[in-house]
Formats: sequence, C-alpha cells, structure tokens
Amino acid sequence: MKTPHRAYSVHLLTATGAVLAMLALLEAVDYDWPMMFLWLVVAFMVDGIDGPLARKFDVWTHAPQVDGALLDLIIDYLTYVFIPAFALYASGLLGGWMGWFGLFAITFASALYFADTRMKTEDKSFSGFPGCWNMVVIVLFAIRPPDWVSLLVILLLTVAMFSDIRFIHPVRTARWRAVSLPVAIAWTFCAAWAAWTSFDPQGWAQVGLLITSAYLLLAGLAQQILARRAPEGA
Repeated sequence: MKTPHRAYSVHLLTATGAVLAMLALLEAVDYDWPMMFLWLVVAFMVDGIDGPLARKFDVWTHAPQVDGALLDLIIDYLTYVFIPAFALYASGLLGGWMGWFGLFAITFASALYFADTRMKTEDKSFSGFPGCWNMVVIVLFAIRPPDWVSLLVILLLTVAMFSDIRFIHPVRTARWRAVSLPVAIAWTFCAAWAAWTSFDPQGWAQVGLLITSAYLLLAGLAQQILARRAPEGA
C-alpha cells in the first residue's frame, strides 16, 4: 500500500469513531447501558491507536485534505462528552436537579474546553481536565456512589478543566509512559469487563477501575509537584 493510501486509511479509522458513537447512542436510547459502554470502550481503543498511526504515516504531509485533529475532536466530543452526559442523566444515576446540573455542566464546559487552543502542554499533557467524561461516567456506573458524591466529582472536574493542573496523555506524555500506558490498557480492560458483566457490584473490575482511574487522574499533578520541587533539591 502506498504511503498516501496508508495515511488516508488512518483518517478512515478515525472516522469509524462516529459509527461507534451512533451504535452507543442507539443502545443508550434503549437504556442498555452495558452495551452502550462497550461501544464507547471500543471507540476509546480506536482513539488510542489512531494518533500513533497518524504520526507514523505522517498524515499531515500525505493526507492533508482531511484535518485529522478536527475529525478527532468532533468524534471525541460525541464519545467522551455528549453520550456519557446523556447516559448520566437518562439512567437516573443523578436524580432531580443534580441530573440537570450534571448534564448542562458537562456539555457546556466541555464545548469550551475542546475549543481552547491552550489545552495541550509542551510535554504533550493536557492543561486542565481533558473532558474524558466517558471514563468518569463508567466508573460512576460501576461503583454507584451516593448522588452527592457523583455531583461533587462532576463539579470538581468541571472546575479542573479550566485550571492549570496537568493531566497526562498515556500515549504522548513521555514521562512515566512505561507505567502510564499499561495502566491505561488495564483501565480499558476493566471498563470493558465491568460493562460486559452489567456492572456486577461484586466484580473485581470495579476495584481495578478505581485504582487505574486514580493514577490517570493524579499522575499529571504528581509530575507538576515533582518538577517544582526539583530545583529546590538541586
């Protein structure tokens, strides 16, 4: 296969995320949350591999007619934000006014964040929480915390989107990648298993989700703290 064909095939792979989003939405409309999340996990996996392939085949040079970054953002908003927010509200996981608040806060704040040109840092991390609500909501489905805990998590992460707290990209952030990438893969496996077992509260996947999610949420902040202390100890 010629290089331009390989480059365009990466765009085609990215575009399959839109189909996966539609399949997830169809399951959500039928209130089949486990199947909805399984499709979102598949979309998450596609999103994890299309970036490295895009860089390997240099799509910016060999397939410039398609803006891969824009295509990726459109699909990410559907799979990371829009559908998970709908699931959070329609499932009743957050009841009453809290459900409305979560729905509006997630979609509104994420639209602003996704358009922010400062979202990426020099070390390929994210400045502010990167709107990975698909990961947040599947954990909430798996552990079923009290409503006020879910609301507090949503509120804190929404505020964090517009902070200078860093959040790692498991593939692109070079520091600790030898740990971050396996943790991200473990999170994906736990998320898929939790959905496959219809979020069985006795399943081990819930513990795995909590541990891996904690690392993915806090690793960037830990790196910031260590970087600030390094000159003091030098």
